[in-house]
Amino acid sequence: MSESPRPSLPPSYFETLYRDQKDPWDFETSAYEASKYAATLAALPKRHYRKALEIGCSIGVLTARLAERCDSLLAVDVSEQALERARQRCQSLPQVQFQQMCLPQEYPAQRFDLTLLSEVGYYWSWHDLRLAQQCMVAQLEPGGHLILVHWTPRAASYPLTGDEVHDAFLEQTGPELLHLGSQREACYRLDRFERV
Repeated sequence: MSESPRPSLPPSYFETLYRDQKDPWDFETSAYEASKYAATLAALPKRHYRKALEIGCSIGVLTARLAERCDSLLAVDVSEQALERARQRCQSLPQVQFQQMCLPQEYPAQRFDLTLLSEVGYYWSWHDLRLAQQCMVAQLEPGGHLILVHWTPRAASYPLTGDEVHDAFLEQTGPELLHLGSQREACYRLDRFERV
């Protein structure tokens, strides 16, 4: 696959979006998002996880639902405005911690038995996607699960497509990462992996 040199979208892109709109992607009201969240949770290979990481939690709509399946959930986002709304939404969920982080240059030091990358990977450059892949696999416990969910149509302002993100992880399967299966819907794709 041809690797375009387009840079990752900067944190300021997201801060501007959240400054101008409380819910820029209609996470709270979209039937598409609600259906995709249900499919994401249904696709989790295990009923419960000890320590999960949600990359790009936004305003915490999926976070609140995912938390029911986790003893501990670290939800990270690049936007402090988004995180403030997520904290308010999840204030009654003591197992959820939030942290502002610009991945992959920053990455949590702890290890996880679940990592969820939903609608984030196509904001990265190829270089940053490759670095993020290394971090995700390195910090995933043996037997832990990695779930990818991304919108597949091309967005002109995004460096990558959802398919490019997922295909990059499929190329990485081998001694460390086992592909458990794919699900493709009209506008999104879901892939499940397990750390060997």
